[in-house]
Amino acid sequence: MLLDQIADKWTALILGALCPGPLRFNALRRSLDGITQTSLTKTLRRLERNGLLHRTVTTEAVIAVEYAITPLGRTLGPLFQALDSWTQDHVAEVESARRRYDGSAD
Repeated sequence: MLLDQIADKWTALILGALCPGPLRFNALRRSLDGITQTSLTKTLRRLERNGLLHRTVTTEAVIAVEYAITPLGRTLGPLFQALDSWTQDHVAEVESARRRYDGSAD
């Protein structure tokens, strides 16, 4: 399902990392704390297949792969910005709810 793929944790973080501009694979991997090479590769392939990313292979001195957000992928920006804003606005309430829940779960 497409919604599952867009709402995936790594999808949001990858698109966020690529918003400022294209990145090579290793630079992207370094910017995403905790992602494995396998997870990054699978997510990038899925995003490319869905038309949200464009993959460019450069063959200058060293072969490199660079990823960039497509115009279609950029249309997700307002959605992710809204989620980020909501999170920042409500983090204290969520943490309070967690404490109440964890205290009553005993």
